Amino acid sequence: MDQKIYDFIGIGVGPYNLSLAALTEDMEDIDRIFFDQTPKMEWHPGMLIEGTDLQVPFMADLVTFADPTSRFSYLNYLKEHDRLYKFFFFKKLEVPRNEYNDYLQWATDQISGVYFGKKVVDMVDHSDDQGAYYELVILDMDTHKTERYYAKHVVMATGSEPFLLDNMQGFPNEDVIHTSRYLYEKEALMKSDHITIVGSGQSAAEIFYDLLEERENYEFHLSWLTRSEGIFQLEAAKIGQEFFSPDYIDYFHQLPLDKRKEALDTLDPLRHGIDISTLNGIYDMLYHYSVGEEDPKITIQPLTEVNNIEKHDQGYLLKCQQWQEETAFVYQTEKVIVATGYKPNIPEWFLERYEDEIVWEDEHLFKVKRNYELTFKEPKANKFYIVTNLEHSHGTAATNLGLAVQRNMEIINDLTGEERFKLKKPQTFQRFAPKI
Repeated sequence: MDQKIYDFIGIGVGPYNLSLAALTEDMEDIDRIFFDQTPKMEWHPGMLIEGTDLQVPFMADLVTFADPTSRFSYLNYLKEHDRLYKFFFFKKLEVPRNEYNDYLQWATDQISGVYFGKKVVDMVDHSDDQGAYYELVILDMDTHKTERYYAKHVVMATGSEPFLLDNMQGFPNEDVIHTSRYLYEKEALMKSDHITIVGSGQSAAEIFYDLLEERENYEFHLSWLTRSEGIFQLEAAKIGQEFFSPDYIDYFHQLPLDKRKEALDTLDPLRHGIDISTLNGIYDMLYHYSVGEEDPKITIQPLTEVNNIEKHDQGYLLKCQQWQEETAFVYQTEKVIVATGYKPNIPEWFLERYEDEIVWEDEHLFKVKRNYELTFKEPKANKFYIVTNLEHSHGTAATNLGLAVQRNMEIINDLTGEERFKLKKPQTFQRFAPKI
């Protein structure tokens, strides 16, 4: 075969693989290329609500934890855009979401070998006199022609996709809306008489807050139903944040699967709570709206699960249950915003090709090594790294932007067989297991 064989190919270009691209951009001995099926770099465009911030500090950019002097750092982005003093006077560690998206686009424009509008549709193993390598079949989303690329190794970071419960599917997109499409449908939403948000977490809270602000000019009834026991804040104590560290990944990964699942439940307040500034902002606005109002047209109800949605006249009937007191009731609304989160985006071709070759920890969770290498029943000379669907194997680090760079440093070291990055330990004040 006369085709070029890359050192590795990256499948998917979100913040995770873009970080990997940035860290390897100046490594002349590493030849790599990245593909993403979307037309351009956009980070959750339907949720870039004005005034919202990331829940992690600016150091959780593409490169800083590996190389604070990198030209791809967020601080250099600010410098290039004459925004350093503005950020200095901003006096916050968190990055505005709109600016984070702009930062990712700025970095993408400067990094070579990153291609959008290219969908990976299949992958085939090869082994010949050139050694072991992968053949990736790519569909060009514009021309609909297929292309083929070859690599010794692969890093798959296909991210997540909106998750909808079965009873919330099959309705018009403009009526039953996942949070990922909020900004696209917002204008029409505000013209309705009653909007109900179903679900919990930061996204639900941000949308509730945003629509509360719009109530100055509109008169819709705004409801928030969530199965959660309460609408609680994100645990943000400094020592608790050490669970988002390489030290905790080491500890978590070696636990048995059942213990890992228990640990994830225990750490839920660290992972799925709502930022306190958002909660305080909501309460302050509710207080002001309530002045002189017998009925402010606001409903907030936790402990409530929505078991079914039915079309009714100009709106929908939500079949609900207050699960703690086991009371069933029907709730009528015109529009529904579904805040049920996301699920791992595992490509169909991947499961069709490799499902029987992978080692599974249970029927849904594949086994991943500490170095992020997928485990196959028959070990492969050409490695397949995966950074999608890792909560069960790597815990709190799986979806945390602050640990994405750490993950990529480990992958580069493992892929090259060299210590390109020094990974110093320990990095936390607390220990997660006794020294024996």
